[in-house]
This record gives sequence, structure tokens and C-alpha cells, in this order.
Amino acid sequence: MASENNNLSFYNKKQLPNGKQFNIGIVVSTWNSDVTSGLLAGAKETLLDLGVINANIILLNVPGSFELIYGAKILSKRDVDVIICLGSVIKGETKHFDYVCSAVSTGIKDLNIKLNIPVIFGVLTDNNLEQALNRSGGKLGNKGVESAVTAIIMADLNQKNK
Repeated sequence: MASENNNLSFYNKKQLPNGKQFNIGIVVSTWNSDVTSGLLAGAKETLLDLGVINANIILLNVPGSFELIYGAKILSKRDVDVIICLGSVIKGETKHFDYVCSAVSTGIKDLNIKLNIPVIFGVLTDNNLEQALNRSGGKLGNKGVESAVTAIIMADLNQKNK
């Protein structure tokens, strides 16, 4: 895997900004909750480890990954410095997977262009449940952790460049 050498699931806290001053929005899909609950747990644990105050983490649940975009739009109206989108889309037998993955990635990209805060793509797009579980706290790390690390880096970058 190309990302093995740069896996943010295993971050060095000393090399990252302190998140104490940041308000973090997290929108998480409840679809495939056995996967997204692992992503959320990893993200929250990491944010707290990086200094974010628990009361400054705003959580919003949405039904599926497609709805992450609108959930992020809602969170952008709150006093947040960054929004993390967490979801899981698992390939089935139809083209639905392709349409949802394309729409979600484009929607999150569009929010990054439109909003003045970063929106982090923490959506797993896997071929099967085993791959998703391996990436949400299993043997390949946790993309929720990686999304939280990315969120802190991007919130800090945004704050320094206002």
C-alpha cells in the first residue's frame, strides 16, 4: 500500500500543533455504524490527545455518507475551526457505490472551496466490510485518527494564514 510509509494513524504528538484553541465539528454517518463508530472513537480520542477540549467537539450524526455534505454545511454555521466528515461506503453489486463515492468526494471538495474553514474527508470507500474494519481501528490503522490529525494541522494552517 502506497500510504503505509506515511500513515498518520501513528502520529508524533510533539510534531503537531496543540488543539486547545480549536472548536472541531464532526459529522458522522450512522450507516455502516460498526465501521463509523470506530472512525469516530479514533477521531475523538486523537483530538483529546492533541489538546482539544471535549466541550469544543461538536458531533452531528447523519443517516449516510451522502448526507455528510449537508451535515457539514450545518456545522459550518457553528463556531468551528474545522469539520471532519466520517463515513463508510462499501461496494455492492450495483453502481450505487460509484455514485455515492463521487458525490461525497465532490461535495466535500466543494465545501472546501466555498467555506473559509477546512473540511476533512474521512470517508472509507472499500470493496468489502473486512477492508473497512481494517481501516477503522483494525490492522491497517484508523482513518478517524488520521482525519483528526489532518484536522488539527489544517485548522492551525488556516489560523496562521488569516
